[in-house]
Amino acid sequence: MKAAAPIESSYDARCRRCTRLAAFLDQVKAEHPDYFCGPVPPFGDPSARFLIVGLAPGLHGANRTGRPFTGDWCGPLLYSSLYRYGFATRPESVSADDDLALLDCRITNAVKCLPPKNKPELSEIRTCTGYLAWELGHSKDVRVILALGTIAHQAVVEAFGLLRRDYPFGHHQRHRLPGQIVLFNSYHVSRYNTQTKRLTESMFHAVLGDVRGLLA
Repeated sequence: MKAAAPIESSYDARCRRCTRLAAFLDQVKAEHPDYFCGPVPPFGDPSARFLIVGLAPGLHGANRTGRPFTGDWCGPLLYSSLYRYGFATRPESVSADDDLALLDCRITNAVKCLPPKNKPELSEIRTCTGYLAWELGHSKDVRVILALGTIAHQAVVEAFGLLRRDYPFGHHQRHRLPGQIVLFNSYHVSRYNTQTKRLTESMFHAVLGDVRGLLA
């Protein structure tokens, strides 16, 4: 078997390292020819001090539009909150070609391809963590990372070569990482979490308020 090429960037539009995900994207593309259906690139300021890490593209959200948290139920709380705290120029993300810009902020995902049933396998998470590790290693300006959910949190910890048991996930917790970087945790802004009130607007605003205060 031919060894996979080393990861040398934060994003590869032609990546097919995970055969299950690649096959699933082919299937979805056949059903929805107008969908993006590929690895979704990071979005925002390349020199941002604030990096948000989500889980993976949603079927009818980022997988459709090609921009993280855009086009489904996950985006409204995230982008309206970023706007409130001065990290975005408008409170909603409509499409990858609208005029929204992020300010001192960038968004990426732990897994850049759509997983079946929104559940990536451990091997897929670890494969894609290579891209995250490259991004973190070459983002010299990042001072604060916000991980949305347990999987994103664990991916960040592993991307730094740290042990997950030393950095437990908890909503509105923070951890000190190498390079004086602070890792914040939040429950994911998913439809399930917001509808069940596991994550409320005020809870999420409290986290972003602390991020803004730290960067200020």
